[in-house]
Amino acid sequence: MSNAKAAADDQSLQKEITKASAWDDFLALIKIGIIKSNLITTFTGMWLALHFAKLGFLNNLDTVFYTLMGTALIIGGAGTINNYIDRDIDQLMERTKARPTVTGKYNASKVLFVGISLVTVGTILLALTTFTAAVLGLIGVFAYSIVYTYSKRKLVSNTIIGSFSGAIPPLIGWAAVEPHLGTVAWTLFLIMFLWQPPHFYALAMRRSEEYRKAGVPMLPVVKGFKRTKISTNLWVLFLMPIPFFLTDLGMPLVILTAVLNIGWLALGLYGFKMKDDIKWAKSMFIYSLNYLTILFVSMVIVTLI
Repeated sequence: MSNAKAAADDQSLQKEITKASAWDDFLALIKIGIIKSNLITTFTGMWLALHFAKLGFLNNLDTVFYTLMGTALIIGGAGTINNYIDRDIDQLMERTKARPTVTGKYNASKVLFVGISLVTVGTILLALTTFTAAVLGLIGVFAYSIVYTYSKRKLVSNTIIGSFSGAIPPLIGWAAVEPHLGTVAWTLFLIMFLWQPPHFYALAMRRSEEYRKAGVPMLPVVKGFKRTKISTNLWVLFLMPIPFFLTDLGMPLVILTAVLNIGWLALGLYGFKMKDDIKWAKSMFIYSLNYLTILFVSMVIVTLI
């Protein structure tokens, strides 16, 4: 009896492990990390639109649900389509070779079906808010899964091209409440657009040999680390005027944004003195993540004070 029970327990444990593994594979397929980070900016755009339109958050929970769920689904769908297309080069990179599209755990045709299905359902949910939000969602999907995915294989400017799709989520959030995109909405778009090159250049420096092996023409691979440092600092410099477009959110946020920008530029310039380029790139990458989180969360907090 005890042996039978032990065998049953082992079988149950194996099923749990298999189930967890399958779930992890699905999360990798839809790129859950990208979904989470983009939902922060989507929520901020939606929250600020509600704030400036003087609409209550609790009175619009249906809009909140449709917006966040719809955005999550279209981003997950775009990521899935990207995985479908990139499965040939993903197998050449350490960071991506464990993706289910590479290991064969997911059939390629099924992956494409899942991607299209997620985008379709997500678009329908966004359309339940406003037509503008749904259109912006589809533009973002096309820009990422098609334009960026294919430009990544040919153009050094692929990071800049990809920044366009990554800057759309806050516009979706805003448009779900107010189809008219005002100054603050476009400022959120601009922040996200300018933030992405220095963020991804830092990542590309750390993974330069992987990109080189896969034949992906990232800036550090084609132009070298010194040129990448120069470009990184230029993009951070472009963020400097941003605080002047956030005056509607109050002086504390303007000051915070300015401080974050100056801190990032100071760290960027320090990179020309550091001998360890990879260590500098890691510091820049971490700073960029904190920058985005602090800034967008603070935009919500200042409206509550």
